[in-house]
Amino acid sequence: MPWRAEFVMRDRTVHPPAFTPNYKTSVLRSPERPLLSLQNSLSEVTGPVFGHTELGPLDNDLLLNYAREGGSPIGERIIVHGQVLDGNGRPVPNVLVEFWQANAGGRYRHKNDNYVAPIDPNFGGCGRTTTDEAGHYSFRTVKPGPYPWRNHVNSWRPAHIHFSVFGSGFVQRLITQMYFEGDPLIPICPIVQTIPDPKAIERLIAPLDLNASVPLDTLAYRFDIVLRGSRSTLFENKLHGN
Repeated sequence: MPWRAEFVMRDRTVHPPAFTPNYKTSVLRSPERPLLSLQNSLSEVTGPVFGHTELGPLDNDLLLNYAREGGSPIGERIIVHGQVLDGNGRPVPNVLVEFWQANAGGRYRHKNDNYVAPIDPNFGGCGRTTTDEAGHYSFRTVKPGPYPWRNHVNSWRPAHIHFSVFGSGFVQRLITQMYFEGDPLIPICPIVQTIPDPKAIERLIAPLDLNASVPLDTLAYRFDIVLRGSRSTLFENKLHGN
């Protein structure tokens, strides 16, 4: 039916405003003038092209891709999986999905992260994969820990994993965050609460999926990424592309 392929206009009411004083750093970096729409160049709308040949065998296994010989990361072992879908629920194959996160103690392997939690010598905290022909992706990791941040005196970020989804051009990179079902820090996080629509927040929360877990080994969470439409995942870097 032709109507099934129609473009669903983005609902601007679900996206957070650029200026949200409760999220302190937005005050200085929010634009003061209306944004300009610029014409894309050819290099921005063509390429890059990603294939399985560019990926290493452990790129989607954060339990192993940084582990030293005989070592393994500390923390709760989990599987994260899902589908990348378009606005009409159709799978999107051959999409590069990147992910990065803090370790089980809530610390990133980055020189600017000075949280007191220790660095895990067997955990790098980043990886990538591509979706299969049915739009599915999956990776193994440890469940990240929450961490404090300098927003207010006692602000904490919920446990989360960052996602990057690449389209067919450099300007088609979309970035979002995944949270975990049942985390009590989600409702009080100033960053999460910049999203005005509670249903949009729910679409960023991955439910526990026991059907995909490995008994006596690994729990699983499902996080589907919808690129457009009324069920679109909220992307933080390219709101006009939703």
